[in-house]
Amino acid sequence: MAHNYYVTAHKPTGATLSVAGNFTNETDLNLIVAKTNRLEIQLISTEGLRSILEVGIYGRIAVLKLFRPQNERQDSLLVVTERYRVMVLKYDAERQEIVTRAYGNVQERLGRPSDTGILGMVDPESKVIGVRLYDGQLKIIPLDLDSSKDLKAYTIRLQEIDVIDLDFLHGCASPTVALIYQDQQGRHLKIYEISLADKDIGRLVWKQSDIEAEASMLISVPRPAGGVIVVGQETIAYYNEDYQKSVAPPELVYSPLICFGRVDSDGSRFLLGDMQGHLMMLLLEREEKMDGTVTITDLKLTSLGTAVIAKNLTYLDNGFVFVGSTFGDSQLVKLNAERDESGSFIHIMESFTNIGPIVDMEVVDLERQGQGQLVTCSGAYTEGSLRVIRNGIGIHEEATLELEGIKGIWPLKVGVPDATSFDNTLVLSFVGQTTVLTLSGGELEGTEIPGFSEEQTLVAGNVLDKDLVQITALSVRLVDGETLQPISEWKTPDEKNISVAACNRTQIVLASGRRLFYLEIHREGLNLIRDTVLDYEVACIDITPPALDSNRSDLVAIGLWTDISVRVHRLPTLDLLVSENLGGDIIPRSVLLAVFEGTLYLLCALGDGSFFYFKLNPIQGVLSGRKKIILGTQPTLLKPFYSRGSFNVFTCSDRPTVIYSSNGKLVFSNVNFKGAVSQMCPLNAEAYQDSLAIANNVSLSFGTVDDIQKLHITTIPLNESPKRIAFQESTQSFAVCSTRYEYKDPSPDGAAGERRRVGGRLSASLTAPTITNEATIPRSGAAASSNEERAEPIETDPPEEEGAAREAEPLIKGETVELDSLLIIDQHSFEVTHAHHLKEQEWSFSLMSCQLNDGNVYYVVGTAMLRPREEEPKEGRLLLFQLVDSKLVMVASKEVNGGVMALTCCNGRIVAAVNSSVNIYSLGREGNLKLECKHASNILALYLKSKGDFILVGDLMRSMCVLLHKPDTNQLEEIARDFNSRWMTAVEIIDDDTFLGGENAYNLFVCQKDSVGATDEERRQLQDSGYMHIGNFVNVFRHGSLVMKSLSELAATVQNTVLFGTVSGAVGLVATLKSEEDFDFLTRLQKRLAKVITSPGNIEHADWRSFYNEVGISPLTGFIDGDLIERFSDLERDDQMKVCQGLKLSDGRDATVEDVVKLVEDLTRIH
Repeated sequence: MAHNYYVTAHKPTGATLSVAGNFTNETDLNLIVAKTNRLEIQLISTEGLRSILEVGIYGRIAVLKLFRPQNERQDSLLVVTERYRVMVLKYDAERQEIVTRAYGNVQERLGRPSDTGILGMVDPESKVIGVRLYDGQLKIIPLDLDSSKDLKAYTIRLQEIDVIDLDFLHGCASPTVALIYQDQQGRHLKIYEISLADKDIGRLVWKQSDIEAEASMLISVPRPAGGVIVVGQETIAYYNEDYQKSVAPPELVYSPLICFGRVDSDGSRFLLGDMQGHLMMLLLEREEKMDGTVTITDLKLTSLGTAVIAKNLTYLDNGFVFVGSTFGDSQLVKLNAERDESGSFIHIMESFTNIGPIVDMEVVDLERQGQGQLVTCSGAYTEGSLRVIRNGIGIHEEATLELEGIKGIWPLKVGVPDATSFDNTLVLSFVGQTTVLTLSGGELEGTEIPGFSEEQTLVAGNVLDKDLVQITALSVRLVDGETLQPISEWKTPDEKNISVAACNRTQIVLASGRRLFYLEIHREGLNLIRDTVLDYEVACIDITPPALDSNRSDLVAIGLWTDISVRVHRLPTLDLLVSENLGGDIIPRSVLLAVFEGTLYLLCALGDGSFFYFKLNPIQGVLSGRKKIILGTQPTLLKPFYSRGSFNVFTCSDRPTVIYSSNGKLVFSNVNFKGAVSQMCPLNAEAYQDSLAIANNVSLSFGTVDDIQKLHITTIPLNESPKRIAFQESTQSFAVCSTRYEYKDPSPDGAAGERRRVGGRLSASLTAPTITNEATIPRSGAAASSNEERAEPIETDPPEEEGAAREAEPLIKGETVELDSLLIIDQHSFEVTHAHHLKEQEWSFSLMSCQLNDGNVYYVVGTAMLRPREEEPKEGRLLLFQLVDSKLVMVASKEVNGGVMALTCCNGRIVAAVNSSVNIYSLGREGNLKLECKHASNILALYLKSKGDFILVGDLMRSMCVLLHKPDTNQLEEIARDFNSRWMTAVEIIDDDTFLGGENAYNLFVCQKDSVGATDEERRQLQDSGYMHIGNFVNVFRHGSLVMKSLSELAATVQNTVLFGTVSGAVGLVATLKSEEDFDFLTRLQKRLAKVITSPGNIEHADWRSFYNEVGISPLTGFIDGDLIERFSDLERDDQMKVCQGLKLSDGRDATVEDVVKLVEDLTRIH
């Protein structure tokens, strides 16, 4: 049996649906965005969009509608999942969470799921919900939210089988449905009344036959006008019972409209978006008659400009629009009243990163630090790009100074007019001494501050407006910021040494043994306000103010020796507010009062790398939500800093980490810095603005910090669709197969055959410094002497006239054509250095970098000639390229009998999936490709992976098989096959006997080869050993990891990590658990967590993760759901204890919360 651990390393990013309304309360305006199986709730404020809550749904979200229930003042949310679960959700402001008002399962045993997907709608009067799931059926769900949580549905049979779109009409006494449907005569529009009493279709209100043949979108127009708008590929039409108006705007000729968003509540304006990213405003001109009725007199379409290609459009307020995209980064745009210099009404205010769809990817270690980075082919059409994804927060080092033994660093502003000036001085503390350095430009020079002592500094900083303070073991010194002469010096009453201290701009708290002192800083000197004697010696102190612009704190946090506790005292009285024992025998080394997203936390780091955090209520004096994690193995210091206006905490340890808050939760992101960090301070010098000064045992470095996020993503725009990527370490380059789109100008004044770029942006394949095509590419070897080399006759359709040559199909006027290229990209600059254009109608399907049997490294491209009259490609090519002195050279070109769908390398040979066969080619001495052997037992071989002599083949619909290559005899033998019918999307070899597959119903499965089976039949059959539904469409698997090797080695529980990329932009990881005991323990933990952690809609975790496709359902087997396991850390302490009660470890001991936390943290570190 397989023992696999699945976890999402990066959540889905494509915005599939969005709505706006008053969801969190009756006055808040909220934007709600669905991203596959997650909901993001944001507040629309004057500062922009602010995230309030993010919640996962146990299901792929197919319908998202906000509606106002009758007699209520706050909106509720309708969600329908692809597995036919319906739920009505509302926001509980007191608990600050989403709660389920009602739910139900509307699945039927019989019924053909509609090809056009699930359609959902809510009656404008909020009487009923309508859901179209199956052909010829409409589910009606009465909205009786007060009587029961159970949603009851009934089915209405429709005469119209093929429904394209539907919606409820406004202004009708009874729920009335408008629908576009198709029959043999074309597409038509019908309007039916729903009889709630009879639970059936009522009267036919009116109909319109023979609407546009490509009509695909129906928009219900609110009162007073009412009626519907029907959007097609050539026309936009308005219909009501008495009147119709149709227009054919020229803008529709270039690209079909795909989404809309209502602007005005009365339906006078609608936003429309097309496949090229154009946004348009549809205005319904109306005339109000004497009797109060309104008639639509005209429809006018105005082009606003270009944004991202929209999947959904949601108008917010005051001209702001959310443009949700699954092809590129979603955007918040502002619609201006006047055009700008480029003629656009659109101003992009903010972009939201979307790395989906991930079509292909490579795992590389570009910086040679032992940490993998993902380079993905992301996006599509003009939104296509490469994304470089790395785990953690990068520090971009700008300067390094060799200095050993630094014990403390503090920035100062010396001799400057005010606190807003740049830092110009650094104070460095060493054992027994202090060094002061002046920052002059980018140089550091030694200097002195006469008022400072040369003793080892405990704390230094700017105080008041521009004065300075230094605290040593002997005294506290206040120094004039201009003259640098001492103003005042304070020592403990008995002149004992100061052990620890903390200060801000107006306050100092320090300790001498058990005695605690509180001082206030004034221009005239230092005043002792209060002192007290504690039970034990003080180990650490903090008085960080609650905000960046605040100069004082009302609280002081203290960590104590002996009883291993943290305390919070009030200032100025030093009265105890709250105390908490941490347990164990490791002393606190650093405490911090930190405000994240308006919530006050008490943080405490211990000497062994353990880290505790609590929420602190300063009014009631209560610590809550106690959590413990492991940040390292050595003493840890907590250092606050601000980045781009947000508060963060840097942990100095052997595993440096940045702590920040997202959606009300603390997030811990590792820092990509070489080695341990002993000290850190924020630095804003003229030469090092918004930087950090970081010290380790041997050096001091200055650098800027990345955006604070768990995964850092860099975008390299291509403005065309990247499809395949390969990395070649020897030439320090990437190769990318991409597609750009052009169309023949359909306008009357366009020249014959003239083409234009789709979207108007310059594609990377047209802007490279070197561009070649079939005629101009430099050639060597066999390619230099022969244009094409055929291994065998090509079977093709006979030409229409005997002897006629095959030519590219003629372009239809206005038709879009797809043109493929091979791009060569420098690994350091990510600039496109070469673009090679393939033949017209030649598509690139596969790409790899490999070392062949001659010892040289090549890029290999597999192509197919796609002609409209052919059901499958009958011609394709294998193209062999080499980078010689940074120039692309074609070494060989071989025609094959079909499309080259996939490539891999085995024993120095090229393995190519050509339609239904798997072929192996070797490179001959003359530089030509020779077919050595082949295996043909597939419907369509789409995916190939190799390991040693084994080749794994993924078929279109016949799952996968394992082939054995015998190079000595030039044979390819099938040794094992999965005989189940599965539509594959990706395959990977985990080890010699275990194989991973992704299939089109959003599932993962694992097959194992029975190498020790008793019979040949048993050994030839791949046995299923794991099933799991992940809710994401997997496009690619790659071996590798996104974490430092030194960190992943700490997680001794897993091996064989495989990353995968999905259509939604999610990045996941599958790893093999090393021991069966760990798998059994995690399985028991998973079952317990599933009872405590629930999903909106009352969907069971077991139902969500069950393998589900058109053949049947299989329970979760052989996989651990890491997304659920890792939520253990988010639980309150009481819930954690409830989960652990009675849970046994593999050695028979009772599991404690700390045991489970440690295991969960180890698993978290693998991604």
